[in-house]
Amino acid sequence: MADRHIAEAEARILRQQALIKRLSESKRDLVEAEKLLALLEQTLIQMREHRHIILDTIARLDPSTP
Repeated sequence: MADRHIAEAEARILRQQALIKRLSESKRDLVEAEKLLALLEQTLIQMREHRHIILDTIARLDPSTP
């Protein structure tokens, strides 16, 4: 499930980057769009860290897991 959430977050970031590009091309204000992108990127970092913690915990509890 964590992998799916990460993939969805990556897709949201790509959509937000595309939106920022379109806004920029039409000379629109980018402040809020860029703030949201930064928040999405920070959330993705936290998701990846959480997945790492989950995998480490699984490995500790089940040493036969690669």
